[in-house]
Amino acid sequence: MAKNMDQNHVITIEEEVEIMKTQMKSSPKLLQKSAGNSSCCIFRVPQSLVEINKDAYQPRIVSIGPYHHGNKNLEMIQEHKWKYLDDMITRTGKSLGVFMNIIVSMENEIRESYSESTNSFGTNDLAKIMVLDGFFLIELFRKAGKLVNTHPDDPIFKMVWVSPFLMRDLLKIENQIPFFVLQKLFEESRTDSCTLQSLILKFFNHAIDKQPNVLHKYENLDGKHLLDFFRKSFINTKDRHHLIVNANNPSLKLIQPASKLVNSGLKFKANHQADSFLDIKFQNGRLLIPQINMDDFHTSFLLNCMAFEQCYFSCTKDITTYVMFMSCLMKATTDVNFLSEKKIIENYCGTSEEIVKFFNDVGKDVAFDIKDNYLKGLFVEVNKYCENGLHVTWAEFKHKYFGSPWITISAFSAFMLLSLTVLQTFYTMYPYHKKKD
Repeated sequence: MAKNMDQNHVITIEEEVEIMKTQMKSSPKLLQKSAGNSSCCIFRVPQSLVEINKDAYQPRIVSIGPYHHGNKNLEMIQEHKWKYLDDMITRTGKSLGVFMNIIVSMENEIRESYSESTNSFGTNDLAKIMVLDGFFLIELFRKAGKLVNTHPDDPIFKMVWVSPFLMRDLLKIENQIPFFVLQKLFEESRTDSCTLQSLILKFFNHAIDKQPNVLHKYENLDGKHLLDFFRKSFINTKDRHHLIVNANNPSLKLIQPASKLVNSGLKFKANHQADSFLDIKFQNGRLLIPQINMDDFHTSFLLNCMAFEQCYFSCTKDITTYVMFMSCLMKATTDVNFLSEKKIIENYCGTSEEIVKFFNDVGKDVAFDIKDNYLKGLFVEVNKYCENGLHVTWAEFKHKYFGSPWITISAFSAFMLLSLTVLQTFYTMYPYHKKKD
């Protein structure tokens, strides 16, 4: 048996076997064998997720790291990186060669951070990407934090459309460099007492508006890259739902939509005191859910965090759990409208239909373990509460007789009429019985 490769040669079975042996020995490039290691943390988004949200993972105005380096659509900001690098060199007085040599010494660790082979970039090219992109980020954070002077006409700060796109691009899973590279470059170029973590948190706080005391709690965090670091700033491992749950517990299942939970007697309240949108609690028949702004920044951030949690084995799946929880609550526009009225959802995406579609789509092709997540105890408690017949009966009674002001007035009128009838009967019969006695 043979196969025609061209008009001049027919490959024999023996030759085909030798080609196959060579392929068997070659290393994967698109997903390296090291991609399962804890050191590997920067991934290409799986095609199954890309097809659902095509624009969520691609940078729009800036490339960071090797995956999108050289993209012609991102050249505008690429040119400004050189100016930021010059600003840093001029201010510190250090040689550019010093920083290049530092990064070259970390080459193996850097390459091991990427799931896709970076061998198309030589040692010097890879170091140049790390230095240029790393110092662009550091100078951006320093300028935004007013630690260094910003040119009055710097378009990155003067053009209002740039900042929202920039913030989203810097938190995309394919658009990352290792955090240890950023930390090393920051320490070697430091001229003040601020930490890299505090500058990052302040920079992104323009989009999320946390209180300063909350930001301070996360200034000692570490991360694999910017996305992971910022993701961790929402995760509070000290205040978890500690209910011990048997994996075979019949109540350990997904919860019903908001409208059905209300009909089962459960109440909803926005938790404005929470430090993070992940801090969901269930107390005395009430779901306490922190408010979240559904806008372009948060939807992009949630999607990229989920993609990271799906790809990186050595991390918690808290963002995935949160999104699955919210997707359970919002199956129809009535659910979204209800949560908006309760100030749990602030809808900046558009219509309620768009919110429903987002949460319905985001859960597709996502691996979620109902038996291993930070809300599993809450799932059990909510389901048990709703399975209690007394709660359901009382909720149905209130909905039937007190569901609207007019129904309440009618019920009250009927009650008063019945009371007056009873009183009239009593006063009619009372004199007769008294006289008889």
